[in-house]
Amino acid sequence: MNPKKISIIIIAGNEEEMILDCLKSSAWADEIILVAANSSDKTVEITKKYYPKVKIFQTRDEYNKNFSKWRNLGYSHASGSWILYVDADERITPELHQEIFKTIQINSPNHTYYVIPRANYYLHHRVKFGGTYPDYVKRLFRKKFFKGYTGKLHEEPVIRGEYSCFKNHLLHYTHRDINSMLKKSIAWTDMEAKELYQTTHPPVVWWRFIRMMLTKFIYRLFYQQMFRDGIVGWISVIFESFDTFMIYARLWELQQKPSKSL
Repeated sequence: MNPKKISIIIIAGNEEEMILDCLKSSAWADEIILVAANSSDKTVEITKKYYPKVKIFQTRDEYNKNFSKWRNLGYSHASGSWILYVDADERITPELHQEIFKTIQINSPNHTYYVIPRANYYLHHRVKFGGTYPDYVKRLFRKKFFKGYTGKLHEEPVIRGEYSCFKNHLLHYTHRDINSMLKKSIAWTDMEAKELYQTTHPPVVWWRFIRMMLTKFIYRLFYQQMFRDGIVGWISVIFESFDTFMIYARLWELQQKPSKSL
């Protein structure tokens, strides 16, 4: 195995508007693997047309509910000594590319994986507050120390060894419109509620809604200063407070039917 070969694994759903720019920013890799998760638009068609050498693997399951499965599917087909994960709404900057390239050229690096800072964009605006920056993510792994991912919603890599942090950014164009934000809220709050239910969370009472929503609102808006991101910051905080309400409303609903299969 070439010790300097890198495989980029791209996770994509219905990302026909985003996939081409993601592929362009990843084109320098020795191997690109696309995991098309529940993709029903032209994401796969565009990939085949413009980047025919990309290895494509499709999977069907619940929307946004099997992140570890998708990441592990790509990993199982990767042949590189280094694995880099990128989502379809992320972009590798030229500066980050060079930093990664220089890292994998080292014959015996001191670290087995690397953490990358993300620069997030909400509704097409760069955000820097509310915990949105630097938003470090574990994404580059030496394959021989890496065992894949575990967990459904908050997936975590299983990796041995020590890590280091890169200086250059991975660009992340998340929450591109209100419709996509609502769709994610529906999927993610359902998963969060089920996780709380499975840990036998105490029965939900009326005051918990107010307490948890206010806690989220105050913490994100004032303590983490997301108001400094302007209107986009306010929209994000209100959405997150609503997500908190949805989580506990769904949890309350589950608790009314304890025999319901999850």
